[in-house]
Amino acid sequence: MQALYRVALLPGDGIGPEVIAEAVKVLKVFEQLNGPMFRFQTGLIGGAALDATAEPLPAETIAICNNAQAILLGAVGGPQWDTKRPELRPEQGLLQIRQRLGLYVNLRPARVLDSLVNLSALKPELVRGTDLVIVRELSGGIYFGNPRGIFSKNGERTGINTEIYREHEVERVAHRAFQLARLRRKKVTSVDKANVLETSRLWREVVTRIGKSYPDVELEHLYVDNCAMQLIDRPTRFDVVLTNNMFGDILSDEAAMLTGSIGLLPSASLGEHQALYEPVHGSAPDIAGRNRANPIAAIASAALMLRYTFRSETAAQAIETAIERVLKRGVRTAEIPGRKRPVSTSRMGDLIAEQTRKEYQALSAPPSRGRAKGRRR
Repeated sequence: MQALYRVALLPGDGIGPEVIAEAVKVLKVFEQLNGPMFRFQTGLIGGAALDATAEPLPAETIAICNNAQAILLGAVGGPQWDTKRPELRPEQGLLQIRQRLGLYVNLRPARVLDSLVNLSALKPELVRGTDLVIVRELSGGIYFGNPRGIFSKNGERTGINTEIYREHEVERVAHRAFQLARLRRKKVTSVDKANVLETSRLWREVVTRIGKSYPDVELEHLYVDNCAMQLIDRPTRFDVVLTNNMFGDILSDEAAMLTGSIGLLPSASLGEHQALYEPVHGSAPDIAGRNRANPIAAIASAALMLRYTFRSETAAQAIETAIERVLKRGVRTAEIPGRKRPVSTSRMGDLIAEQTRKEYQALSAPPSRGRAKGRRR
């Protein structure tokens, strides 16, 4: 009997609906091959939700997400909503859903593919072999601390944001980082600013304590400015980079650019009982509706969903290998240099779906009797 996976689709704004459509296209390949079945429900978020309901995250969308095992999101935002009050900006939909679903850790992988190594801003000999994951604490820190706001006193305005971290918030994200490192190259780099910030001193103390429970994983500490420098100078030295909300927001975009295109990179936001998957890129309103957006990050996000929520490693590997093989053939969308006639969004989705079919069939095929048991002589 085929497994049934319940997925909430939140296409959002700009190119979001276009790239999510291609991710769904690839996921449906598995249904045709007697793999998992998907039950999709679509909801509004961000600017699209504001236009329809005057809220960036309507109650109906929350209900759809609560009924799903995982959420696949496109992108939010656009210039037409820039004049909205802060609490009614499209980005509030994303912040609210993270809080409501208890999503406290964000995974941002950045791997340089051999076929795209020349697109990196760094020299190929520096960046080749880069394969790291930023583990960003997602629900605490300066983005959520109180007091916050802009206040007037004695005729002068003052802006206030408060950085707060509680011990348990650091503990749970640290455990996630060390567990992930055990599946990779067994190294965690914890990034803070402990020479200046009390929150970072607590962060370093807690991470050091948690690290003792993982004696097989190497732990090092770096100040955030040093880490930013070393990501450019020696990116291949990193494996799992653990850091707080604001530092992770900045460093993950820096790491993304090592790969040559932010349009290639997925992300996963995980909690104890729910998870949200989305491409790293924004809504790109200037190319929305023109069938020229790169859908790879959304498709790769679907692969992360299969791996982390549905524990379907074979399906996840099939998608990721398919992406690599299609790019290796020289296929490019418009924003990736290297081809005079780039393919459209939908054509890139078609090619990855076709290759995913082949990869999944190969990975799912039982070993031949000769390979499994050896031949008699």
